Amino acid sequence: MDVPSAATSAGFLANKSKFHLLGLTLDDCIRVFFGGNAVVSVVVLALITIFLFKEGFGFFGQNEGNLRVYRQAGLEYVDIIRAQQDDHTALTRYLSDLRVRQFKTMVGAGKLSPAAANQALAGFDDFAGRFGDAVGPIRGIVSDLTEAATAIKDKFINVENHKEERRQLLAAGKAAAAAAVVIDNVDFSAELKPLLATLPAYKEANAEFSRQLTAVLADAPVLPAAELQVRMERFKQLVREYLAGFPVVEQKLAAWDYTRPVPWYQAFTSFIFGREWLTASFWQDWYGVIPLFIGTLMVSAVALVLAVPLGVGAAIYVNQIATATEQRFIKPGIEFISAIPSVVLGFFGIAVLGQALRALSQVTWLAWVPGFPFSERLNILTAGCLLALIAVPTIFTLAEDALNNVPRSFKEASFALGASRLQTIIKIIVPASLSGIISAVLLGLGRVVGETMVVLLCAGNRIAIPDFTAGLAVITQPVHTMTGIIAQEMGEVVHGSIHYRALFVVGMVLFFLSLLINYLAQRVVRRYRISIG
Repeated sequence: MDVPSAATSAGFLANKSKFHLLGLTLDDCIRVFFGGNAVVSVVVLALITIFLFKEGFGFFGQNEGNLRVYRQAGLEYVDIIRAQQDDHTALTRYLSDLRVRQFKTMVGAGKLSPAAANQALAGFDDFAGRFGDAVGPIRGIVSDLTEAATAIKDKFINVENHKEERRQLLAAGKAAAAAAVVIDNVDFSAELKPLLATLPAYKEANAEFSRQLTAVLADAPVLPAAELQVRMERFKQLVREYLAGFPVVEQKLAAWDYTRPVPWYQAFTSFIFGREWLTASFWQDWYGVIPLFIGTLMVSAVALVLAVPLGVGAAIYVNQIATATEQRFIKPGIEFISAIPSVVLGFFGIAVLGQALRALSQVTWLAWVPGFPFSERLNILTAGCLLALIAVPTIFTLAEDALNNVPRSFKEASFALGASRLQTIIKIIVPASLSGIISAVLLGLGRVVGETMVVLLCAGNRIAIPDFTAGLAVITQPVHTMTGIIAQEMGEVVHGSIHYRALFVVGMVLFFLSLLINYLAQRVVRRYRISIG
């Protein structure tokens, strides 16, 4: 054993005496040094939280003003009629889909050539054309009202810009220049009179529109196939319900009042429950998180469905079954995946995986798979597969650590009672380590939810709620996510604008989602430990 030199001992005693002079023991200093990491973490988390809320919370006041202008400029009034036009467009798409089904039935049976099938569908095309043209007068009114409402909104925005210009000049001490800025306040009552005066003309056009649709519906053709005729009857029912809503539209227009105040809570609910994320629009910007939230959940769900069996299964195999040679090969291979940059995985998804999945979906004998074939190579499935690859190392490593923490005596006792290796794994090892496995899965979920580059490159970036009526085929549709929208748009927005603050509110939603995941993880682990105890 080496004996400390006299100089070393003297230095140690000198340092110790210095600590005592400061009122601290050496143990106290060591405790402060290592405990400082926790303090730094808390401080950083607090600073991030404060900054996030500081930048994002102002969104709700700006959004309230955004909704107020939407009403005062008459855009809300026009959108009441536009919704009626959009519903007619949806019914027209229904007819188009019915036409495609008829064509496939005629050609697929081998009885008619494509040219003969199109000729046989001439009567149906005439019916669909008459139905589509009936909305012409309503479309014309919407076009005229759109121009009027847009002009009012532009005038209001110019006035607000002039007010901001005057404020900046006054702040800079340029009173003369500020006085030269002319501000003409918008009289919404006077500006909206021409727009509101179109109500009688709209009612007349609406009555004609109703008569034409009723006449067209009476001439609806009878389709040869029973399944197609059922769809035609469904179309007729939808049109009748559509016609029954015309008086409601007229009542809404008659009761519309631009002076009705916008409730303060609408600025919040329009974001939390909004179904549109529409920015830089000449008409109206909408900031609704629902399509982004659903896109994030859908991609994460697909990733977990793939990653949990692979990650947990690999952990069980490596920890309980694999030989030492297999462990030296498998563990580094799985853990190396986490070293691959996510942007590289995104490029792989665009160039290889997305194209391969789309080609696979075209294989005839796989037509029974929900969603096959599909044409969008960048979709929920592509992004979910890549996110599963990212989540597997996290789930694998943490699950294996949980399995390692199971006392060896559990396994030995199981073998002593005559249980096989498989029985021991399923009934003893896995239940004993279940709390750790659940934690691994939840941390893998957190890793997936927070991923940005893969979903930005491979999810398709379509800001729309997926069509869940497609069943499991919904995973072949493109979506956008909360992390993706922040990465895509943050670099292009004006600092302090409503769009800028809306992105911070999306970050707040992610923040609360992460808190919820951690809270659920703690609850599940605590409840399982109590039940085991």
